[in-house]
Amino acid sequence: MWIDTHCHLDAAEFDADREAVVARAKALGVGCLVLPAVSTANLDTVRGLAHTHGFVYALGLHPMYVEAEPADALETLRDALARHRGDPRLVAVGEIGLDHFVPGLDRAVQERHYVAQLELARAFELPVILHVRRSADALLKQLRRVRVKGGIAHAFNGSAQQAQAFIDLGFKLGFGGAMTFERALQIRTLARELPLDALVLETDAPDIPPQWLYRTAEQRAAGQTSRNEPAELPRIAHTLAELRGLSLEAVAAATSANARAVLGPALA
Repeated sequence: MWIDTHCHLDAAEFDADREAVVARAKALGVGCLVLPAVSTANLDTVRGLAHTHGFVYALGLHPMYVEAEPADALETLRDALARHRGDPRLVAVGEIGLDHFVPGLDRAVQERHYVAQLELARAFELPVILHVRRSADALLKQLRRVRVKGGIAHAFNGSAQQAQAFIDLGFKLGFGGAMTFERALQIRTLARELPLDALVLETDAPDIPPQWLYRTAEQRAAGQTSRNEPAELPRIAHTLAELRGLSLEAVAAATSANARAVLGPALA
């Protein structure tokens, strides 16, 4: 069975055919999706979808959206984590982190919410799902100060040294569609050379489409779409298998075991 460790199934891009998206994924052996929240507005939504389809979920505030959150957002998140503490499908605090790529975002606000959510994860004894975009060192600095039960560095694209630092802190590294691009040399090198027991697979659907779904700006303007979905995970995994010289079966077994090791046995 494949595990997609990062899928935004609640996204508006899936409103027209969400049931079919789930059915396609399950038909290809993608039996579990991890559904991370991104704001107070979708905490209940991801939980509901996880229970409806037999998946798992995470509750958190995404760094790109924290400036728009109400002043009591962290209290709302704490209340939700407390209310659902006994829910076996609640597996992490996420998606949280820092984004140093998008211009104009307030880094101080991001940092405050990130640290507060690490503290919540520690209080509720949950791992975290991290948004890492040109922010690995800043994330690691706080992880060394506020120790949590590991987690996943989603869509990892740092250096080998940063990768090892996350691994040393109990993290797995998420690889997905970006790995399928032949010009993504750094990501493909990491996917090939990092310890296999440190890797998990993800789609980030509907985002980060693999190479075969990519559309240029001109194509998108002409109406062609590039929506990613969890059914793409086995084909993405094929790239990892080729890079490492492994069978698909070996990659499925290893990455699924890694996901369960960090997020728990609910990822059945």
